[in-house]
Amino acid sequence: MAVIELNGLTKTYGGARGVTDLSFTVEEGEIFGFIGPNGAGKSTTIRTMLGLIYPTSGSARIFGKDCIEHGPEIKKEIGYLPSEVFYYDNMRVKDLLNYSASFYKKDCAGRIKALAERMELDLTKKIDDLSLGNKKKVGIVQGLLHSPKLIILDEPTSGLDPLMQQRFFELLEEENKRGATILFSSHILSEVQRLCNRVAIIKEGRLMALEKMSELKENTYKRFKLQPAGQVAPGAFAIPGVTEWKQEDGEVSFLYKGNINEITRRIAELDLRNMWVEEPDLEEIFMHYYVKGA
Repeated sequence: MAVIELNGLTKTYGGARGVTDLSFTVEEGEIFGFIGPNGAGKSTTIRTMLGLIYPTSGSARIFGKDCIEHGPEIKKEIGYLPSEVFYYDNMRVKDLLNYSASFYKKDCAGRIKALAERMELDLTKKIDDLSLGNKKKVGIVQGLLHSPKLIILDEPTSGLDPLMQQRFFELLEEENKRGATILFSSHILSEVQRLCNRVAIIKEGRLMALEKMSELKENTYKRFKLQPAGQVAPGAFAIPGVTEWKQEDGEVSFLYKGNINEITRRIAELDLRNMWVEEPDLEEIFMHYYVKGA
């Protein structure tokens, strides 16, 4: 069952670009990554899905219901953490969270207490006395206090220290095991690599790739680093799939995409002292899509 369905979703701001013709689905129980650099259109997509802004054309559906027509009904089952959180400064944390809980017409007191303890958040403090990181913790608790079926996160770890990031990831994995579907939007690719089952790559408001995380890594480049006994003629590796060839300080390095047997045959012709083959991280994969326009 698709929890999120985007069909040709487009949002323009006058002559300025927002997002163009986005179509993808997020299945129930997935942790789905939505990646791209700042300004690529991630937040615009999320705000349109939440009915905070209206699409120029196309549609967004959540739980099978149109996000504009059924907005208030849908939001009861969504937990949302925006990239930046703003609150009434004079409120205490517990008063803000209790106020938020009142919209869901359920007893969230135990849940608030448990989440606050997990994130080491002091419920008695005033909002304006909190650091950026602690304000982000308030947003996390606020987004999860009603045990939502769908959790939408927009750059969620900004402001969190490494320990809290780790704790937050563990919490998300637990929520997913509980049955929650998660849309995780980020430009920090290591986060997506750790958490997500599938990933959509957005570039300049357009969808560039939609892949399973495993396939995204398997079907892209591998990085080779060789330590030959002598100089290697560049023509020795002038075959389709070899890019970013470098030879310096007694080492040869390059990226390769293609038949692994072909490249290993070429390497076997060399007199080598050592060799390394590495899986590219998502940073390299992403730059392939973004810079090379794949």
